[in-house]
Amino acid sequence: MKALLIATKNKGKVREIADMLAPMGIRVTSLLDHAGMPEIIEDGITFRANAAKKAVVIARHTGLVVMGEDSGLEVDALGGRPGVYSARYAGEGADDEANNDLLLKELSGVPDEKRTARYRCAMALADKDALVDVVEGACEGRIASVRRGSNGFGYDPLFLIPSRQKTFGELDLAVKHTMSHRADALRKFLKLLENYLVRTEHF
Repeated sequence: MKALLIATKNKGKVREIADMLAPMGIRVTSLLDHAGMPEIIEDGITFRANAAKKAVVIARHTGLVVMGEDSGLEVDALGGRPGVYSARYAGEGADDEANNDLLLKELSGVPDEKRTARYRCAMALADKDALVDVVEGACEGRIASVRRGSNGFGYDPLFLIPSRQKTFGELDLAVKHTMSHRADALRKFLKLLENYLVRTEHF
């Protein structure tokens, strides 16, 4: 079985990516499975920049083929926030509950039609020599006024898909995997990976 190192410690992201790659015979490992990994400061101003930095740093350190992933939520009524700060929206070390609480507070009084938002995801591929490329995906939705559902992670209980009238927290994970920002990016990433494999003997 082929293996791909995901440069993250986020268990939710690892689980989602692993589930989507499993049918293709690709086994996923993460920074949680490898000791002595360098700490990565996510100081990019875009998801692309952060994803690329993660992939390059870990690929150079390990000599492995690495996916760097960065994703987050953009809310139109908040000028695109929390954006690249999604994981630490309520402060360094904040958990999902605190981030969701702050989002609901900042959107208090904003009508449904103005609560439009999108999840974005960037995925970068790198090997020990260089960054190969970065691809991106997105999913449009709206921020619900209350948490709904317990599936997923992050802002999923608040991220409503209007056409389904369900949040990501309510949707079956198999359904989410067909329409999420991460699924959109992963489809493009797999094409990038296939093209890379044709040119190299890695993996």
